[in-house]
Amino acid sequence: MDPFSKPFVTVVLAAGKGKRMKNPDFPKVMYKVNGKPMVDHVVELSQNLDSGATVVVVGYMKDLVMSHLRESFGGSITFAEQTEQLGTGHAVLQAEEPLRGFEGGDLLLLYGDTPLLTLDTMKNFMTEHWKTGAALTVLTAQVDDPTGYGRIVRLPDGSVDRIVEDKDATADQKLIKEINSGIYMFKKKELFEALHLVKNDNAQHEYYVTDVLGYLAHHGRKVSAVLAKHFDEIRGVNTNAQLLEAEKAYQNNSEVFRR
Repeated sequence: MDPFSKPFVTVVLAAGKGKRMKNPDFPKVMYKVNGKPMVDHVVELSQNLDSGATVVVVGYMKDLVMSHLRESFGGSITFAEQTEQLGTGHAVLQAEEPLRGFEGGDLLLLYGDTPLLTLDTMKNFMTEHWKTGAALTVLTAQVDDPTGYGRIVRLPDGSVDRIVEDKDATADQKLIKEINSGIYMFKKKELFEALHLVKNDNAQHEYYVTDVLGYLAHHGRKVSAVLAKHFDEIRGVNTNAQLLEAEKAYQNNSEVFRR
């Protein structure tokens, strides 16, 4: 079967060092939740969604990550390498060449350190993306304390105007409890066109996927948002404490997270 016969492809970002895990000899995405590496949960989700192709972007300790994934998933996934850590936008750009044969359709962006996403939530998310015809759809969540998260600023019609980072939010915007998960679905062609145009005019001099949202929204393209049912689903793991929280969330709601 042609690997690009499906209407969408998936990119999994798994290149980060995970400095806050305090173990420089082990890649973050290989830490386990429910007995298996976090990245396995994410690749399995992509395959269960029947993605036309799954590209895993590797970087830090790439040989270990690639060896493990090849052993676990065989030749069903493709790898791209991010040799420099220049932001999420730069990481996604590394998948452009491996996906050159997929000319149309959509691209689902997932993260190797977000292991609790459910099949039901992602099916609903993708259905809404296709139903609205949006150029970009973002998965969001409602939280009681949104401190530290980017806020979703919606227009009166429910579409997304922009994402405001916590440090940049006004007093009114800080009251918004809908937050950005960082999980997106794009029209693939428009994603890569925008990524080649966004700048790295920020303190870190990095290229961010969130800048694509702003670019598309302010060029008249529809940006939609879909709420996840459970905040736990979008938990990213950046520290050992967050790893324990993810494991606890899984064990307390195993019937929800079991795929």
